[in-house]
Amino acid sequence: PNPGLTASILVRMEDVTDRIKEALSDNMSEDDREKAVGKLCAEIEAKAVEGTNYAAKVKPMFNGNQYFLFVHIIYKDVRLVGAPPSSMGKFGGDTDNWSWPRHTCDFSMFRIYTAPDGTPASYAKENVPLKPKHHLPVSIRQLQDNDYAMVLGFPGTTNHYLTSYGLSETMDITNKLRYELRTVKINVLREEMASSQEIRIKYASKYASCSNYWKYSNEQNKALKNLNIMQLKKDIEREYLAWSKDKDPKYAQAITQIENGYAARRKARATMTYIDEGLLEGPEILWEAIKLGRNIEALAEIKDPDKRTAATNEIRKMAAEFYKDYDRNTEMKVCAAMFDYVANNLAEDELPGFLKMMRGKFKGNATNYVNNMFAHSVFSSEGRLNKFLDNPDPKRLEKDELYRAANSAYRKYREAYQSVPKEQVDNLQRGIRNFVDGYMQINKNKKLLSPDANSTIRCTYGNVKAYDPRDAVAYSYYTTLTGVMEKEDPTTTEFVVPDRLKELYKAKDFGRYADANGDLPTCFITTNDITGGNSGSPVIDANGNLIGLAFDGNSEAMSGDINFEKDLQRCICLDTRYMLFVIDKYAGARNIIEELDIVK
Repeated sequence: PNPGLTASILVRMEDVTDRIKEALSDNMSEDDREKAVGKLCAEIEAKAVEGTNYAAKVKPMFNGNQYFLFVHIIYKDVRLVGAPPSSMGKFGGDTDNWSWPRHTCDFSMFRIYTAPDGTPASYAKENVPLKPKHHLPVSIRQLQDNDYAMVLGFPGTTNHYLTSYGLSETMDITNKLRYELRTVKINVLREEMASSQEIRIKYASKYASCSNYWKYSNEQNKALKNLNIMQLKKDIEREYLAWSKDKDPKYAQAITQIENGYAARRKARATMTYIDEGLLEGPEILWEAIKLGRNIEALAEIKDPDKRTAATNEIRKMAAEFYKDYDRNTEMKVCAAMFDYVANNLAEDELPGFLKMMRGKFKGNATNYVNNMFAHSVFSSEGRLNKFLDNPDPKRLEKDELYRAANSAYRKYREAYQSVPKEQVDNLQRGIRNFVDGYMQINKNKKLLSPDANSTIRCTYGNVKAYDPRDAVAYSYYTTLTGVMEKEDPTTTEFVVPDRLKELYKAKDFGRYADANGDLPTCFITTNDITGGNSGSPVIDANGNLIGLAFDGNSEAMSGDINFEKDLQRCICLDTRYMLFVIDKYAGARNIIEELDIVK
């Protein structure tokens, strides 16, 4: 069982744009527009699932110029079947992330269970495997350069309609500062994880989450500069302004509104990034202290003893979930490094109060400040917190230095957020919506436009294809297990090869999964679009067969979330033949192989 893990399967979708837009007008304020849209969406969602066990959500597309209703059936019993060793599933680590050639065996298998009658149900022993309307046959066919491929998935976020003003903010603030701040954290975690197997296990997932967009931010900025995307955006805006001259004035005003809106929030965005990445999301303990502390404060309002006990136990459960993957000394070192970096890079008027105090009382010595903070805080360990919960004292909580620091950081974040004039916030939102509306009109007869990703289902089509990323460099469209052996480096955790895999390679025991040359394919690349949230999406051939699982993109086209590079963009996929080989030959799970519909 996987508590909290669900599987949502799309039942239907419907364009409800007309039903929403008929209640809107250009004269409405942004607040009134938001309320009207929210009310209508709630009504549409409720009606769509009336008398069913479905869930519905209306999602905006094209920055509020289009709306779609999505109806899902949600299964609550999703069980883990199996996964390869992490040395194979994360083979290449940070070094190979966002790059090709790749040899990562990135997959896992789950099975959906239902009640005996086939309806969604929470975990129960009597539940049975889901009988789907359709399943994908799994192909072991030899892939060729230029073969058709499409990816079905739920990509998270793209910004294809970003203007040059938004691009400037992304490059100079979001990406630049995120990369710099996460570098500080990553350097601490690398050292700590190398010192202890226990710490490595506790922080492996957190490190991977941090490093993924650490590298992404830097590589995206490189690609944006190399491909001159800024000039491309300015050219689009120039064409747009020429088009808007004889149109409704709202279109001509849009660019000015966008320019002024981004300018008005630039300083605030930088401050917010420093506080978010450096304080609230850098160290884990500050945000956790806020969540736990707020719940502890709420205990004072509960008069009923039984309800108070139940609420206290819930806090203990929250704490247990956090502290199971927490190491006090590691967290202290992360805190000291992040506090020091933020204190030395933010202006005095942008600093949270606790960092000003660190500069004064502790003479800027972040290590001494953190040592003092953790020595006295009830949040510094699970044991201390549980002892405090035996008899919670509001006054002690109020004086707790870690809790005060956390709230100080959050208040400064909110202060920066609220410093942007409401008029500029509204004008920016209105300007972007009208700009995208105009861009859609300009291109309505030129090409099919796709809305930005927003975690709803999407299909991207393309081809298996090799590419030449730069002068004198040419990449094949696939890799083999030979590359895994060539990359092996037992001195690093990134390129460890299990003995069992080496034995199978040496014996060339690849079974029916070998290619025409007797090699075992591992990964391949296609021209499909991919972004965060797409990992694990099925890659399907022209006959509707599963040929791979999408899991990454290439660094040369990291600008793709902002401007799709049709000639350079590559989607990195796990070959189904490597997946099946691992299930069959490596793990010996013939029971699973026999369930699959394997085709040539």
